[in-house]
Amino acid sequence: MRRLTLGRAPRRPAERVTAGPVLRLSARPVRALAATAAVTVLALTASGCVTVHGETALLPAVTKTEAAQALADFTTAYNRADKAHDPALDSSRVTGPLGAINQAGLRSRAVTSPGGNANHRPLELTDARFVVPRKAGWPRWFVADTDSNTDVDEGRADQRWVLAFVRNGPEQLWEVAHLVVLTAGAVPEFAEEEGYAVPVPADTDTLAVAPEDLGTAYVAYLQDGKPGPYAAGPHTSLWREQRQKTAKRPGLATQYIDRVADQGDFAPLGLRTKDGGAFVFFATRYFERQTAAKGYRPKVDPDVKALLTGEVKSTVTKEWVSNQAVLVKPAGTDRDGVTIAGRLQGVVGAAGS
Repeated sequence: MRRLTLGRAPRRPAERVTAGPVLRLSARPVRALAATAAVTVLALTASGCVTVHGETALLPAVTKTEAAQALADFTTAYNRADKAHDPALDSSRVTGPLGAINQAGLRSRAVTSPGGNANHRPLELTDARFVVPRKAGWPRWFVADTDSNTDVDEGRADQRWVLAFVRNGPEQLWEVAHLVVLTAGAVPEFAEEEGYAVPVPADTDTLAVAPEDLGTAYVAYLQDGKPGPYAAGPHTSLWREQRQKTAKRPGLATQYIDRVADQGDFAPLGLRTKDGGAFVFFATRYFERQTAAKGYRPKVDPDVKALLTGEVKSTVTKEWVSNQAVLVKPAGTDRDGVTIAGRLQGVVGAAGS
C-alpha cells in the first residue's frame, strides 16, 4: 500500500517524443482507425470529436502527441504545487480520488510548512507507454504507464507510476483521476483491437466481478471479512488483521466505516487484459474514528490537525480516500477472482468532538 502524503502494457519499439523540460517520453505507434460505418458528418472539431445525427463516432480517446502533452502538463503542475505547497497550482490537472488525496495533502502541508517544500525534488515521468481505448462520447480516458525518478531502476525496487487520465468534454483539460504505484512486473499485458486497448463496460457480465460492483464487494469484505471474490493479500486479509489489532489498543477504541465512491470522476475504469480478464481502477472512502478513554484525548498528527474541523475532546474522525487497481479474472471464477495489484490512500479530512 502507498499512502500519499501530498500523493505493462506490451512493450513495443517506440518513437521517442520530447514533451516538456522534465519528461522523456516514448509513445506507441497509433494506427489509423478504420471506418466501420458510413456516416454523415455534421461537425468536426479540433479535438477530433465527430458528431453524426446526435451520436458520437467511436474514436481513440487521444492521439500520441496529445497524450504526451497531457502527461507533461500534469507533471509540470504537480511539481509547481509540490514545491510551493499550493493546491491551486495543480487543481486543474487532478480530479477524482487522486485529486482528493493530492489537494488535501497540499492544503495540510501549506499549514505545516507554509514556506514551501524545502526538500522538493522535481518529479520526472519517463519511458511513458500510453494505453489508449476507443470510445463513443464523453468522458474519454487513457492510461499512462510510466517510470518515475522516485525509485531505484532495478529488481523489485523498480516501480511504475500508472495514471488514468480523464477528460469530460472538448473544452476540458486532461486530468489524472487515478494513480497507483506498481512493481514493474505487475502491469499486465492489455488486449487490443485494431491497435487500441479494449475498454470494459462497468456492467459487464464477462468478469468475475463487474467494475461497477468492485467497490461494493470490497467494502463488504472489509466490514465483515466473509469469503468473497477478493484474494488474500496486503490490501484485504492483512489489512483487516491490522485494523483489528488497532481497534484493541488499550485506552483508545478505533472504529472503521467503509463507503463506496463511484460517482463522477470517481467512477471505475477498466481495460481488458490478454488473459481475458481486466485491469480496473476503483475508489472507496473510509472513516477512522478514534475515541479515547475518559479523561484522555486522542493524539492528532500535525498533518491531520491541519485539516481538522471542530475540537478534539475525546474523539477524532479521519476521512480517507483509497484508490485501488485490481486484476479481475474472467467470469466463472467465484473465489479469488479479484487481486488488488496496488492501493494508494490519503487523509482528506478530519473532525474532532
